[in-house]
Amino acid sequence: MLKVIKIKNAETGLKFKNGKLVEALQPGWHLVRTLFGERVDVLNEKDLFIWHQEVDQIFKSGLLNDRIRVVDLKDNQRAVLWVDDRFYALLGSGRQLIWTTQKDIRVEEMTVDDPRLEHRHLYKIGKSGAAKELLETIQVEQGETCVYHRDGKFIAELEPGFYAFWKGISALKFMVVSRKEKVIDLSGQEIMSADKVSLRLNAVVNFKIIDAVKSVSVCESAETAIYREAQLLMRAVIGSRKIDEMLAGKEQLTAEIAAMLRKQAEGYGIEIVGFGIKDIILPGKMREIMNKVVAAQKEAEANQIIRREETAATRSQCNTAKMLEANPTLMRLREFELIEKVTERSKISLILGEKGLAEKLVNML
Repeated sequence: MLKVIKIKNAETGLKFKNGKLVEALQPGWHLVRTLFGERVDVLNEKDLFIWHQEVDQIFKSGLLNDRIRVVDLKDNQRAVLWVDDRFYALLGSGRQLIWTTQKDIRVEEMTVDDPRLEHRHLYKIGKSGAAKELLETIQVEQGETCVYHRDGKFIAELEPGFYAFWKGISALKFMVVSRKEKVIDLSGQEIMSADKVSLRLNAVVNFKIIDAVKSVSVCESAETAIYREAQLLMRAVIGSRKIDEMLAGKEQLTAEIAAMLRKQAEGYGIEIVGFGIKDIILPGKMREIMNKVVAAQKEAEANQIIRREETAATRSQCNTAKMLEANPTLMRLREFELIEKVTERSKISLILGEKGLAEKLVNML
């Protein structure tokens, strides 16, 4: 049987006879003798890649060498494919045949013994959806650092920037660590003092990571580690003090806990920027007792002040009396001052009846 096949422009026909590639057909009309085991597979050159089950036979035959670019990559090789000077795709290991008749093709082959990809168009390549299957990308922001491990070993500490790594080359692990200052709120901490008084404390810790490698190596979470250490230190220090001593020396208590916490934090690669106790909350009955004690103390202080003032006033009056007794003229002047003050505020009426009383009053005045 005969069969007529038309091959259009931008197409190539692959003629097989009994499963063996024998000819590459150009655009035009062609006669196929199917009775003799012939067949023609038509390929579209606009597809860019040759997708065919007999790709190895096509490569070995050499019939399309003038129309294709063969990219044959080993396990430790990768390639960047550019089409018309634009990034198109990343090519993994294996043999791939690319049409060169319709597009301007450029292939950058590279060895990937080191999984880190460095390229002048790194951001364009890494952000492309065509690169997701072969690349793992990391974006390190300002104020952050990234601890990079390869095959379980520390390799480098990556500063802010954009990074890309080949997949399938090694076991990679990335841990992005923030260097910014953080705040931990320790609220509602139930602690018993040395005199068996149950207290509730609210404290706050400000910290930042200064050694990211040490931090990720010794603990899974720096925040959790500092929270736990602060809790234990507060219980140890406060539990060794009585309530009166604690309330009287709150600043000293805070400074002691902060110093111990800073020493512990160094082992985690962390710097304690600040520590403070915001509130010390007593139980209801204890608050009433403390309020009564404070009220009694204030009342005693007030009574003491009143007694002191009364004593001073009495002493002053005693001294004045002695001076007036020793100086009659001064006594008379004091009498005049008193009469003057009385007359300024009230009206005085004198009724003179007995003879001689007027002269006595005039003499007195």
